[in-house]
Amino acid sequence: MSSSSSQPLTGRRIWIAGIGGAGMSAYALLAHAWGAEVAGWDRVDTPYLAHLSGIDVAISAEPPKPPEGWEVYVSTAFAGRVAGQPRATLLAELVSLRRSIVVAGAHGKTTTSAMIAFCLDRLGLDPAFLIGGDVPQLGGNARAGQGWLVVEGDESDRSVAALRPEIAVLLNVDLDHHTTFASLAEVEGLFEAWLAAVPHVVRAERLEPVDLVLAIPGEHNRRNAAAALAALELAGVEGAERVIVEFAGVGRRLQRRSERVFDSYAHHPAELAADIAAVRNGGRVLALFQPHLYSRTRYLAHEFAVALASADAVCVTDIYPAREEPIPGVTGRLIVDELARVRPGMRIGWAPALDDAARIVSAWARPGDTILTLGAGDVDRVVDLL
Repeated sequence: MSSSSSQPLTGRRIWIAGIGGAGMSAYALLAHAWGAEVAGWDRVDTPYLAHLSGIDVAISAEPPKPPEGWEVYVSTAFAGRVAGQPRATLLAELVSLRRSIVVAGAHGKTTTSAMIAFCLDRLGLDPAFLIGGDVPQLGGNARAGQGWLVVEGDESDRSVAALRPEIAVLLNVDLDHHTTFASLAEVEGLFEAWLAAVPHVVRAERLEPVDLVLAIPGEHNRRNAAAALAALELAGVEGAERVIVEFAGVGRRLQRRSERVFDSYAHHPAELAADIAAVRNGGRVLALFQPHLYSRTRYLAHEFAVALASADAVCVTDIYPAREEPIPGVTGRLIVDELARVRPGMRIGWAPALDDAARIVSAWARPGDTILTLGAGDVDRVVDLL
C-alpha cells in the first residue's frame, strides 16, 4: 500500500476536546497513525491516554484555547463548552477512508465489534478498530491496522447516521436515550434511514444464537457472536468460527474479576436482565446496581425493577450523573421503591454511596453466591472492596 493511502491524513492538524474518552482517544490514535498531527485536552487523566504516545495532551479543569489554524473536534461531553465540529464528523471521515464494518444497536455493540476485530486479528488480516471499551486480547480499544476498519456506531447523539460503511450490523433497537429520542419509533426511523444507505446489512435479530461453546457466558453473547460471524461472512472472511470461541471479552462487559465477582457496564433493563441470567450457576446472585443518568432512571424505574427482581438480593446506589443536571425528586430510591412493589419481601438495600453499598452486599454474601456489579458509571471501583 502506498504511503498516501496508508497515511491519508498527512498534512492535517487535528485538536480534540475530550481526548481522554474511550471514543475520542481511539479517533486520535487512528488519525495520528494515518498521518495527522494530533493534540487535545481533557479535564482528567484517563487510562485511554496511555495509548496516545506522540500526541500532546493538556489536562486542566478548563479547556485551553485550541491552537490557531487547527481543525477542532469536540466530544459530546463538552458540546457547547468548546467551539468545534462534533465527533461524528471526524468518525465519518475515518470510516470513509477504509473498507469499514460498523456495528450499531442499543445493546452489545462493544462486544460484537470486539469479536469481529478479534477474529480479523487472529486470522492475520490486520484490522483497524475503534471500540468503546478495552479489549485485553487486542491490547486496547483502538488500532490503526491496514485491513478492515471495525467501528461502533452510536445512536445516543445520532452520530451513527453520518457513517457510510460497506457493511452495517444492527443488533437490536431499544429506547435507551430519552433526552435524544421521544419514542422507540423515532429510534427505529433513525436506524432504517441509515441502513438504506449501506450496501450490506446484517440484522442480528433475524439470526439464531450460535451453537458454539464460547469463552464468555450468556445467551446474549451467543447472539452477538452470530452477528459477528454474519458480518465476517459478508466481508469474505473464512475460518472465523474456529477463532471466535477464543474471544475472552471486553473490559467491564460482564468481566470476571474474581472467582465469584463479575463487573458489567450494563445500564439498561434489558442488559441487566441478560447479565443476571448469564451468571446464574445454581447459587444466589447478589446485584449491586449504580443507575446511570437521571433521565433514564426517571423513565425506566419500573423496567429496572423488573430486571433486577430476577436477582436474589439487590443493593441500589444513587445515580451517576454523567452529562446531565439533576432532576428534582429523581434518585436511585425510585428503583428501590419500585423493586419493593414488584417483588415484595425481596432483600433490597438502598445505599446512596458506593462504598456503603459494597459493605452491604459483602455482608449478605455467603459461599456459593455470585456478586454482580452493574452500571456505566464508576461502580467498578468497588470491585476491589468486594
